[in-house]
This record gives sequence, C-alpha cells and structure tokens, in this order.
Amino acid sequence: MRRFLSRPWRGFTLIELLVVIAIIAVLVGMLLPAVQKVREAAARSTCQNNLKQLGVAVQNYASTFQDKLPPGMAPYMSVNDYPGGGWHWHLLPYIEQENISKNLISAGMYYSWGSGGSVNGQTVSAAVKTYRCPSDPTPSADGARSNNAGGWPVTSYFRNYQLFDNTTFRGPAGHHWTVSKYTVGAIPDGTSNTVGIVERYADLLPNNYSGSQYSGLYTHHGQDRYHWGYSQWAPVYGYWSTGGPQFGVNPKEAAYYLPNSGHKAVVQVTMMDGSVKGVNAGVGATTWLYAITPDDGNPLPSDW
Repeated sequence: MRRFLSRPWRGFTLIELLVVIAIIAVLVGMLLPAVQKVREAAARSTCQNNLKQLGVAVQNYASTFQDKLPPGMAPYMSVNDYPGGGWHWHLLPYIEQENISKNLISAGMYYSWGSGGSVNGQTVSAAVKTYRCPSDPTPSADGARSNNAGGWPVTSYFRNYQLFDNTTFRGPAGHHWTVSKYTVGAIPDGTSNTVGIVERYADLLPNNYSGSQYSGLYTHHGQDRYHWGYSQWAPVYGYWSTGGPQFGVNPKEAAYYLPNSGHKAVVQVTMMDGSVKGVNAGVGATTWLYAITPDDGNPLPSDW
C-alpha cells in the first residue's frame, strides 16, 4: 500500500513577490501608452465626425436658404430684428437639435441660453454633444459646460470669421449682426481650398489672460466677449490669421484667438467642401493664411 506524503506548502518569499510586482509594473507600463493611443484615436475619430457633421450642416443650411452661408450673428427670422443668434445657433436644426432653438424662441429666451432657467421643464443650459471635442479637457466635470460660475454650455469648434462674418449691419432695434458676403457656390478660392471650421479649446478659465475666456453657447448682446463667435477665433481679440494654429499647447498656454486642440500634434479643420483635414505643425504661416482667406486667389502650397 502506497502512502502519499504531503509536503508543506511553501509561500512566496519577499524577493519573489517583489519580482512578480516588478514584472506586472513593467507590463502595465508597456500597455498604458498603447491604451492611451487607442483612446486618443477614438476621441480624434469622434472629433472628426463632429466636424464632418458641422460641415454637412453648413451645406444643408445653404440648400435651405438659397445657397447662403449661415451667418456669424444674425436674426433667426430674416424679417425681424429678434429672435436672433450666432452661427452655432443657426446650425441647430441641421444637427438634429432644433428643439433647443424652438423651446427658447417660444419662451422668449432665445437671448439667454445659459444655466439659470428652464422652458417647460427643460433646462436652457442644454449642452450640445456635437459641439464638443472629447479630447478637449477644458470643460467642467460634466464634459460640456464652462468652469465659469455661470456654467454656460461651451463649444470646441469655431467658424472662420473671414468667411462667415465679413459683412456687418444693424437691425431695426440697433443690434449688431454679421453675415457672409459669399454663398457656398461662389467662394472665390473654391470650397476645397477654404477652411470653414477649426478646433479651439472651449474653456480657458483659469488661464494666463485677464478675465474669463470661454466660449459660451449663448447670444446675449450684453455679453459681447462671449458671443458665439466674438470670443471664438475672431480678430476682435487678436490677429488670429497670423502664425497659424497652436500645436501641442496646454490650455493655460493657449491663445483664445488661435486654433488649438487637445490632440497632441494636430488641429482638425473642416474645409468648405465638407471634408475634414488634420493640420499639423508642418504647415507654414503663409499656407495657413491662404487657407483661411476665401478670396486671395492663391493656391494652397505643397505643405498643406
């Protein structure tokens, strides 16, 4: 008869445990960059899709309004001075968000899309997911609003002021409006050679500039600094056309009047033909100037 003698189980020594932990740490360290790359690739793809949707929305707006471009800031109904709103406002029906504009207009609150009210039980601080890049780290914890105490909804995407805001006029009530002098079919340099929309950090508060520099999605005329457009990549706040985008800059170092993004080495833009392009640091300042100027007659150089 055989007897099986059990041997006492010997646990891991401290050295063995340390070796195992070290191996796990090395493997995690090797895996983490790959995971981060996958995450960023997914976020960049979502951002690209957002920009594509905005490009399609611009085209659909033009199809509805006799080839006209959506205005930088203008009345919602052409026969009246109010209600009115900015470029993002006019695109809401074309990104399946018409309910926001309808609710605010019906309640007479079209000029105050912020955090402090509701329309028929629906908040008027509604954030628009399509207007926010997932790689943009600047909005508050809910992912779509400003860190400003008012909590205004914000956007990571901005229009080309030279294209959409080059004609100004005042309405019957004296409000300042800006519209484009071009139509989609009559952009002198052509739709494939003209930048229409760029990325820019949504909320640069706190930052190295005085005051709040966030891009609130609201249209109150008493807040010109935060208009949909007048705080967004427009010459009112600097010579945004010179120097080109900022690449790999963190929000505290970013200029609110220049294109920039949460992507490390690229700023994505929508061309007026609806295509989306990733612009990198290889693009020259002159090339960038040609791309954002709709009527300079210059072809885009090879670095584009």
